Amino acid sequence: MIRFWVAGLWVIFLFAETSAQSHQVKISTNLGDMTFILYDDTPRHRDAFLQLAREGYYDGTLFYRVLPDFLIQGGSRSSRNAAPGKRIGYGDPDHTVDDEILPHYFHKKGALCAPRQPDEKNPFKQSDISQFYIVKGKVFTESRLDTLEMAVNNPIMKRITDRILSDEVREKLSRLREENRAEEFRDLAGPLRRQIDTEYAMAPGKLTFSEQQRLSYTTTGGYPELDGKYTIFGECTDGFEVIDRIAALKTDGNDRPLTDVKITVRIIR
Repeated sequence: MIRFWVAGLWVIFLFAETSAQSHQVKISTNLGDMTFILYDDTPRHRDAFLQLAREGYYDGTLFYRVLPDFLIQGGSRSSRNAAPGKRIGYGDPDHTVDDEILPHYFHKKGALCAPRQPDEKNPFKQSDISQFYIVKGKVFTESRLDTLEMAVNNPIMKRITDRILSDEVREKLSRLREENRAEEFRDLAGPLRRQIDTEYAMAPGKLTFSEQQRLSYTTTGGYPELDGKYTIFGECTDGFEVIDRIAALKTDGNDRPLTDVKITVRIIR
């Protein structure tokens, strides 16, 4: 009962927050329409996406990469009028923008995101706004989210612990324990524990899902493994069933749907 009540409050809050955004677009396909708001605090991506939409850049392109329980990706100009079975690559290198990865946005279902070239080709992690992907994702259990956190955080804790508790220090602690010198053991171990805890608390790169993330990932779903790696610049507000339809299509060996899904992007406001 408490969880349902919390979910209800969260949905109301989320609606008030997203409805306040300045810009809204409609992505239409032969399988239905999806409506998105664009975030005002990712202005580089928002403005670049709107400019390309005004130019009709995305119109006639395809959702050319479809992965069930993951994402649907489209907008690449090389997908326009592409022959069946043709492999479609990245978009237009002339349409890149600096990343705007913000911690309060995450890869929930319906997140509108910008792909990018791999790090070895793109060390500054610039986004390729000439195309976009929409998260389909899947629903996670709380225990699975716990496991994802531990997979990231445990190695960080281990590195700190191994550095502070050197072989010499471990040997000394072991000797004090074996000799029942409890007070000396506590005098040595206590500060070491506090040092480990302090350094771990300040260590960068830890993964801790917020309550909002956990609620979203365990109800509507998403793909948390991508969090912090790509810019999320908008989210779906209507047409989630269209995401599901596209994600369910049969694909070829290049993850391209056997049935073309053509895109038209229109600015609502």
